[in-house]
Amino acid sequence: MSDFTDADVPDQRGKCFVVTGANTGLGFEAAKVLASRGARVLLACRSEAKAGQAIDRILDASPAADVEFVPLDQADLDSVRACAERVKSEPRVDVLVNNAGVMVPPLQRTAQGHELQFGVNHLGCFALTGLLLDKLAETPGARVVVTSSLAHRRGRIDWDDLDAHRSYSRGQRYSDSKLMNLLFAVELDRRLQAAGVPVTAVACHPGIAATDLARHLPSIARGAWPLFGLILNTAAKGAWPTLQAATDPAVVPGGYYGPQRLGGAAGKSGLAPIAAVAQDREAARRLWELSIALTGVDPGLAARLTRFP
Repeated sequence: MSDFTDADVPDQRGKCFVVTGANTGLGFEAAKVLASRGARVLLACRSEAKAGQAIDRILDASPAADVEFVPLDQADLDSVRACAERVKSEPRVDVLVNNAGVMVPPLQRTAQGHELQFGVNHLGCFALTGLLLDKLAETPGARVVVTSSLAHRRGRIDWDDLDAHRSYSRGQRYSDSKLMNLLFAVELDRRLQAAGVPVTAVACHPGIAATDLARHLPSIARGAWPLFGLILNTAAKGAWPTLQAATDPAVVPGGYYGPQRLGGAAGKSGLAPIAAVAQDREAARRLWELSIALTGVDPGLAARLTRFP
């Protein structure tokens, strides 16, 4: 479907979704719609208080909603592992929506010492996905959704300085992390298909949407950010590609979904173009192997790569 909105989300009763970073922005809007369609939604967030407020808002809109908080701090791989163990106790998990992320913060590091955007946006996403693949594979039609960005087009991974010990440009590192997200999603789907694992990986991006990710922008840009919701996308509209990737019955495995107007900045959701830099098979392979080494999580799909054409 090329003009997908929240109105196109089908009934989700009986399904369970994990949405990371679901207390605000795109994650909250996606969780709210999924809950309204009857899904059980696990809000995987850092702050229990903020998640509780989000849950209250969801229940105000859908009093019968089945929503629950699960602790997750993607800046700490120990927390990622604990979250995965909690999620695996669910009777079923249909979709993992990797939404949590940070954008252009001052130079900071994760609990394991990685540059924050690399650690949260990519390594945490890679680790949580790898830890939950077996659980997802138990449910026919399960999916992994990875949130990228228009900024992936500007990505250029500095393989010799992944953790920004030599230099740090907050905007460039954000673009690099979003390129990693797309490289990972496409490579994950290739490997899942080659291994015969019944899980589909799909990527998405929100275009330009007014969300809390703007909190680290310069003050002038922060002040103007809400205008994007009027001119381009609100957070609710920015969540349409996430919802399509997670629920559209006709989703393309390994596809990338985003807004269809203004060069991908706004509008209804449909298939989006993937920049050539995100289709680099060698870069995807290298990132995959590095991610295993840095997280200690091996999704277990490497052995069957010889089945690729």
